[in-house]
Amino acid sequence: MKQVVQNYKSGELAVLDVPVPGCKPGGVLVRSAYSLISTGTELMKVSEAGMSMLGKARSRPDQVAKVMQSVATNGVPATYRKVMGKLDSYTPLGYSLCGVVEQVGTGIDDVKVGDLVACAGNEHALHAELNWVPKNLYAPVPDGLAARHAAFGTVGSIAMQGVRQGEPQLGEVALIIGLGLIGQLVVQLLAASGVRVVGADPDPARCELAARLGAVTCGDPASAAVETAVAELTGGHGVDQVYLAAGGGSNQPVELAARLCRDRGRVVDIGKCRLDLPWNAYYEKELDVRFSRSYGPGRYDPEYELEGRDYPIGYVRWTERRNLACFLDLVARGRVDVEPLVSHIADFDDAVETYQRLKDGDLKAVAVLFRYPEQAAEKAEAEAPAVAVPTVSVKRSPARAAGTPVRLAFIGAGNYATSMLLPHLAARDGVELSTVVTTTALSAANAQRKFGFAEATTDLDAVLGDKSIDAVFVVTRHSSHADLTRKALLAGKAVFVEKPLALTEDELAGVLAAVEESGNDRLQVGFNRRFAPLLQEAKKRFGARTGPASLRYLVNAGRLDHGSWYLQQGTEGSRFAGEGGHFIDTASWLLDADPVSVYAVAAAGNEDLQVVLRYPDGSTATISYVTTGAAGFPKETLDLVADGKVLQLDDFVRASVYDRKRWLSSRLPKARDKGQNAELAAFVKAVRTGGPMPVPLESLVATTAATLAVRAGLAGGAPVTLARAR
Repeated sequence: MKQVVQNYKSGELAVLDVPVPGCKPGGVLVRSAYSLISTGTELMKVSEAGMSMLGKARSRPDQVAKVMQSVATNGVPATYRKVMGKLDSYTPLGYSLCGVVEQVGTGIDDVKVGDLVACAGNEHALHAELNWVPKNLYAPVPDGLAARHAAFGTVGSIAMQGVRQGEPQLGEVALIIGLGLIGQLVVQLLAASGVRVVGADPDPARCELAARLGAVTCGDPASAAVETAVAELTGGHGVDQVYLAAGGGSNQPVELAARLCRDRGRVVDIGKCRLDLPWNAYYEKELDVRFSRSYGPGRYDPEYELEGRDYPIGYVRWTERRNLACFLDLVARGRVDVEPLVSHIADFDDAVETYQRLKDGDLKAVAVLFRYPEQAAEKAEAEAPAVAVPTVSVKRSPARAAGTPVRLAFIGAGNYATSMLLPHLAARDGVELSTVVTTTALSAANAQRKFGFAEATTDLDAVLGDKSIDAVFVVTRHSSHADLTRKALLAGKAVFVEKPLALTEDELAGVLAAVEESGNDRLQVGFNRRFAPLLQEAKKRFGARTGPASLRYLVNAGRLDHGSWYLQQGTEGSRFAGEGGHFIDTASWLLDADPVSVYAVAAAGNEDLQVVLRYPDGSTATISYVTTGAAGFPKETLDLVADGKVLQLDDFVRASVYDRKRWLSSRLPKARDKGQNAELAAFVKAVRTGGPMPVPLESLVATTAATLAVRAGLAGGAPVTLARAR
């Protein structure tokens, strides 16, 4: 197998062929998928190796002291031979990786061959194709977490142990000095803990990155910006805690910490920086100086690390392994985002060149990953994550043409139903609003009074059992859509369900099982934008395509009011899960196809998303769903580019098509028409005539699956394939 090594005497870096390590009891043999270069610790080693002997001695006074002790004990000749022999040997690099279990040693029962694990240790998680890793230095990777993100496990544990040493409390203010890899992770961990964070680093790019990842403000420690921000956030008292995540020989971080920390604040040293404590400053404030020892309790204890003797959780809550598992869980749940930290991914075979570029400054990076040969990646991730697009084999029952009038029932009569749907239906000839069903009697009575329903009830079963009702509208909270749709289909009703159709793959499968069981595929989801007259006219003017298209859709969603049920993500799904289908459906309709893959990334600290859809002919659609934009900016703007033509839509108020001749719509004289009226007309017509539903069932399912794939993509950090189920 191959392994990255360095000769500390000459500074030579190499990728050597070395024997495969044996799989000893108490551990597992792991084939690497990705390993992480620590641009702090490892580059320091690489730089030291290139120094002269005097330079090496100056950089490691601790080792010089050991040499002098050996001289006193063993004499100069023996010590010289010992030191030169050690220096002139290859030493390994690396300590953080993710890979696949290749072999399981005796005594291991928590993982099996083929499992994905994150590994730690500067003797066990090396830049090598295979590593033997003892039990307490690996942790299983949660489902859906990408291997390249799990490779951050060790450095994440280091950052986490530093935060634990700081004992942050909700509402406190912290200063992080040094915004390299560890500092960026500390920013996110503190922000997730309810701490307001100020960052200090001379690199403007790192300051900008930390601000995107959750810091309140960042700046150059030599400027007045950091001190001003601390004074404003703390009322002049100073920060509650300081995290030293910087390296180098300057004593500035320690002095800055004393100046900006409050009385009896905490200073935590995570990095390796100079620590000449200014006695008066630290004494007068009685500052609590703490050190963070690497990944957590268990580090440097051979009984824990090598022999697998765990510490009882009642006595030691957070050990090395528990910190590792905790960090992986946070990344898997999206509370920590490591993707923005990945500056470069290099093939393992290019390791020497990559280190040299980092050392020379040609490659400026926060984090760099080695990607191992294809066979390792194939075992680790087998294939791209996939979300099934279910197909349904149904023996359709003959569609029943409704009489006149078409009799409709509403399940739910909330704001959207009463403002965007019922006004159109109440005014439509040939429609009878038969029954409204709500969970509270008063809301049903209000809807009956306003829109003229014949009946108002809270009894859902009575409505589903009423054979005179032709169609049911499901306009309730998102979590109930799939179940109510399933019940209405089984009752033989045509169904109009507001988006989303389903919040999970299981819910979607349940709806399709009802279609298959009943033979009733009379289903429409409220994807109204494809029915908007302005957009339909623009698509007609744009004409047919011959080549792939590029579509950009900006959705300036804005912030929700406090208390909105849309914020109940645990039960009602995310905001994008609730309304993202609108935009995916619109893109697919404009491109005349269903997507084949989805890639999604999220901004840290808010709900802003970038979703990239790929289509069979090579077309792409990028949906920017943002909540942090200006309230006065239009909600929806869209551009479609293909074949030398451009279609633009400005918030359903104006549209234009640029071709050889430009077409520009006139400004609509009234409110924006997003297609609800035309959509309802098409649905009522289909119910009345027994004709096909306005949108094919296959398209509704594909859009729902693509919306679900966004969540899977955010968790996995990789494109998600939309695979048609067979």
